[in-house]
Amino acid sequence: TIYSVPHSSSADVDGSVHVCDKCLAQVNITEELESTYWASFLPNTMWSAVPAVQVVAWRMLNRFRSESWAHDALEILYLDEDNLEWAKATGEHLTDIEDTLHRDCNGELLLMGDSVSLIKDLDVKGSSINAKMGTAVRNIRPDPNDPTHIEGKIDGQTIMILTKFVRKIN
Repeated sequence: TIYSVPHSSSADVDGSVHVCDKCLAQVNITEELESTYWASFLPNTMWSAVPAVQVVAWRMLNRFRSESWAHDALEILYLDEDNLEWAKATGEHLTDIEDTLHRDCNGELLLMGDSVSLIKDLDVKGSSINAKMGTAVRNIRPDPNDPTHIEGKIDGQTIMILTKFVRKIN
């Protein structure tokens, strides 16, 4: 799959990389990150001469920076000034990626399209709906601005729900 690296000054092939579906899902944070998967190839991939590959490698290493293998790789990785600026353009390196993930009451990762059930009765503000414990909410959408909120439909009405009041349905 072709992945267009965000914040590239080039819309052509120079701003893109070819990645597998698993990598694409983890780069886009639609799947939980697997450290052992990336540790098997990222420390070698970072030495690519292709700027887009270097930028993706730098960004992914920063997501795993609490792991010793990623920290060590970041210490020796060199990006020229322009590519480093491109890599930092998302601002991800300034926050812990774990702080931006949506998790249910049990700590399970919540992703776009997942189904959850309510763990307690909830009164929906601004509505006459009283959502009962056990109500299934399908096809949720995590709020990109707040990791404690998800959006879903109950009785045909779209509502915001706090993640601490839901449990992921497998």
